Amino acid sequence: MTQYSALSDPEFDTPGKSKGLFDVFRHRYLLSLLLKKGTATRYHGSVLGWVWSYVRPAAQFLMYYVVVGIIMGVNRGFEFYPVYLFSGIVAVNLFSEALRNTTSSITDNGSLIRKIYLPRELFPVSALGVALIHFLPQAALLLAVALVVGWTLTWLQIVTFIVGVLVILCFALGLGLFFGSINVAYRDARNIVDLILMFSTWASPVLYSWEMVRDRAPDWLYHLYMVNPMTAAVEMFHDAFWLPLEPDSARPEQLLSFTLIAAVIALITLLIGQLTFRRLEDSFAQNL
Repeated sequence: MTQYSALSDPEFDTPGKSKGLFDVFRHRYLLSLLLKKGTATRYHGSVLGWVWSYVRPAAQFLMYYVVVGIIMGVNRGFEFYPVYLFSGIVAVNLFSEALRNTTSSITDNGSLIRKIYLPRELFPVSALGVALIHFLPQAALLLAVALVVGWTLTWLQIVTFIVGVLVILCFALGLGLFFGSINVAYRDARNIVDLILMFSTWASPVLYSWEMVRDRAPDWLYHLYMVNPMTAAVEMFHDAFWLPLEPDSARPEQLLSFTLIAAVIALITLLIGQLTFRRLEDSFAQNL
């Protein structure tokens, strides 16, 4: 009788029954443990530790500024080009780390997945959280640089920055769920992600202005470029940190429309990623 009542209890969950990303909210304690594990092991055994979170973006900035800004002359006519450049680098770094982490999150936790049942979405979401945590020092460095050159904070800039971050996280999680689930059986998915990340810096206005694309590309390619979620996110970062320093600079026409379309694309990507993940997750343990 006791066993029957337990099985008929509406709060009783059948082991292995997944509710997708909604399970993440029901297992917040497990999520916090995975976040602590991912954060603690990131620089395990490193002498500099968290200092690398500042050194890497600074080295990227220096390389791009010297080669693209000075040698290729892109900074000519660009007021506060260093802030413009660093804003884009920080945005792309968040996307790169989030996508790379989420893609490998299942294979990296194969020992746990083979032994016990946990909602599988906990692993890519915790990997996304780790990427966000390590993004914060870069954002703080960007904020400090902007303040030094005369940037002032407003609520609109905070909202714009948060929107840019959310678009990046949504888009990266969707792609990470999709490629991460495929990567379990076919490790080629990781190589495809590396190709995506190789192009990500150049496929959005990080090193150059969106006006260069508008003036030189066909209209259809320009519009396709502008609805790219990463283009929208990078422009949000520029609006938050660079545009207040250079208010006379042109903003893309229909930027709000482009951003809304990009956000919808990011949400559709997340939906496709979740559906693919749920379809393949039953085979994770046997393929690992």
